[in-house]
Amino acid sequence: MSVLVTGAAGFIGYHTAEALLARGEEVVGIDDLNPYYEPRLKLARLERLKGRSGFRFIQGDIADEGVFEGLACDRIVHLAAQAGVRYSLQNPRAYIRANLMGHLNVLELARGMGERLAHLVYASSSSVYGGNDKAPFSETDAVEKPVSLYAATKRSDELISYSYSHLYGIPQTGLRFFTVYGPWGRPDMAYWLFTDALLSGRPIDVFASGKLTRDFTYIDDIVTGILKVLDGAPARGVNRVYNIGNSNPVSVNDFIATLERLTGRTAIRNELPMQPGDVAATHADASALERDYGFRPATELETGLGRFVDWYRAWNGL
Repeated sequence: MSVLVTGAAGFIGYHTAEALLARGEEVVGIDDLNPYYEPRLKLARLERLKGRSGFRFIQGDIADEGVFEGLACDRIVHLAAQAGVRYSLQNPRAYIRANLMGHLNVLELARGMGERLAHLVYASSSSVYGGNDKAPFSETDAVEKPVSLYAATKRSDELISYSYSHLYGIPQTGLRFFTVYGPWGRPDMAYWLFTDALLSGRPIDVFASGKLTRDFTYIDDIVTGILKVLDGAPARGVNRVYNIGNSNPVSVNDFIATLERLTGRTAIRNELPMQPGDVAATHADASALERDYGFRPATELETGLGRFVDWYRAWNGL
């Protein structure tokens, strides 16, 4: 049986493809290798996948009509997206193209597969909760007031998926990821930016006095959750959504203090106001995932960040 992984050269896509290959799956990976961040990193991830038996790569943009022509698969893990909240303020069209047109093309592929397609798992985001002040965030909460375009596109994907499940019987599951971090991660994320600045002796930008809190979730936990969900498809015509987060929010100040301990460096702070599109806090209620799949992310922040710092030093030859 074959699995299509979109965004296979991306952070979560790479780790997911690697885990699928490790258990003997045939994986078709697609990625456009765009330069949103350092292409060298994407190419290095891709080279590692190409060295594994059972992997086939297609370079292509999922937003291009016809990109999936002639492709067949049994399951889909759709992780390709234009990520980042702040970048959406600069380049909104990239989000509409990648996150809406790309998602639609994946759904059209799934529709064309008919009953052969056992399950489509797609990436949503904790950002859909917007400025909700109820914590923890539950899948039953209202999510109709996104505070960033990125969030709006991810919520739109959930709604479009619901309609495709209803109309065409596609079994789907959306996963709302909460601040994923770990080795081979994204250079635009705080854990990377802070580590880089600490080890280089440069200031770090700290927004809202470091009082913002995030539910940091380690990449291995995310991948374990993806695979468990992928293996447990809903009935045909059902579209479900789950939170997947550590359920243990940490303030940015505590996050910085943890990195200071791990790197042995003291941060030079550049204090800035809260940025447009940011939210004060994220906090996952992951009880539904635990109830239905017997799994809850549990990697402690210090453990996960320690692994990232070790990887970062090796990646940069430090």
